[in-house]
Amino acid sequence: MLTLNLDEFMVELQEGSIKNVGPTNKSATVKLFEVEEAEAREFGDKRVKLVFEDADGNEVQVSLFPEDVRKIASDIEALEDDSPVFE
Repeated sequence: MLTLNLDEFMVELQEGSIKNVGPTNKSATVKLFEVEEAEAREFGDKRVKLVFEDADGNEVQVSLFPEDVRKIASDIEALEDDSPVFE
């Protein structure tokens, strides 16, 4: 299941083109639940791309620098040691 929340979002559709309308203060939150596939792969020369997909074909891709990937890996290791999630 993919949820998408767009704040302050307004665009103009004219002759097949999408154009921003109003100020550039837009933001979005995307959540993907019930992930069935997840993978990590190289993205360019300096980043790692994490790709998550659900059964409906919804996909979220996240590009991170190696130090951010190491931080997440450390967080997961801590959860494995301390959280009942991994029991």
